[in-house]
Amino acid sequence: MNRLLTSPWSRRRFLGHLGAAGAAGIIGLKPGIAAAEPPPETTSINIVHDPSIPVLCYGPQYVATEMLKMEGFTDINYTPFEEDDVAMDSPVLASGRADITATWVADTILVADQGGPVVALSGMHTGCTEIVTQKDIRSIRELKGRKFALLAPGSAEQAWLSILFTYIGLDPLNDVEWVVHPYEQWQELFLAGEIDALTLWPPDAQVYRNQKIGHVILDTGTDKPWKDYYCCIIAGNQDFVDQHPVATRRAIRAMLKATDLCALEPELAARTVIDNGFPSEYDTALQVFSEIPYALWRDLDPEDTFRFYALRMHKLGLIEHTPEALISKHTDWRFLNELKRELKA
Repeated sequence: MNRLLTSPWSRRRFLGHLGAAGAAGIIGLKPGIAAAEPPPETTSINIVHDPSIPVLCYGPQYVATEMLKMEGFTDINYTPFEEDDVAMDSPVLASGRADITATWVADTILVADQGGPVVALSGMHTGCTEIVTQKDIRSIRELKGRKFALLAPGSAEQAWLSILFTYIGLDPLNDVEWVVHPYEQWQELFLAGEIDALTLWPPDAQVYRNQKIGHVILDTGTDKPWKDYYCCIIAGNQDFVDQHPVATRRAIRAMLKATDLCALEPELAARTVIDNGFPSEYDTALQVFSEIPYALWRDLDPEDTFRFYALRMHKLGLIEHTPEALISKHTDWRFLNELKRELKA
């Protein structure tokens, strides 16, 4: 296992930066509540992260270390991808190498459709995904016949892009040339003109914009209908959730408190991830936490998001099972519904 947080903040240092009053108001630190509940069935938790493919929109789970410790977790591990994971989070959950983690919703649906033991537990945020193209491409329709970079064939990003292309009238099988390259080669290939478009997530989306590399033709934070649905959710391994319901609830609570922290104290969130080794510049991390609408986790219905994507993936033949079948077997909102009441603003 890979330890991302090599020097986790102490409780004193963390609260010292935030201030006692701010801590209570922003992240709901109420030790009495946690102390009154049963302890977690396990004090160990595994979360997905691979520094070779940094995804900073998952920031809440990287700043949640102190919250997780307060919930009774003493062994917090960050698990890297393996070759068969095609750089997506839900395959790591399905394998049992991770317990609970942030993940892209289309990724969770694909793995659930294949029978993977994954379960969606909560929304996290909207608006982290951008499509960046060469500057002569002005719209999605102009991607016809152009080269679009992928991490892997059949990946969740290709599923999402297929939904998008179909939505505006392109045939994702015949109108776009999919080209597979390692993620670390994308920028070089893009600058050389060997690929025409790619999907980016924070912090690379912010880096490209700040360096004026290409231009954005779609931003899920501002463009409909994408801005009205979660892109990233919290999901768990089904066996872990079934066997450790108290630990599951506590872990989700820690991540949602951290999500509030990212929304209300982006400077602290940015400093936390940088101090703990995330490969990004502070100013870029601050930009990410200031742009991503983390505060919306209470407002949207994650089941609507799950159904929205699953329905379109089913119509395209990307998944076999109906949305209702997947919702019935691979979602569990009971913890979220309880925590919404408990963490009411």
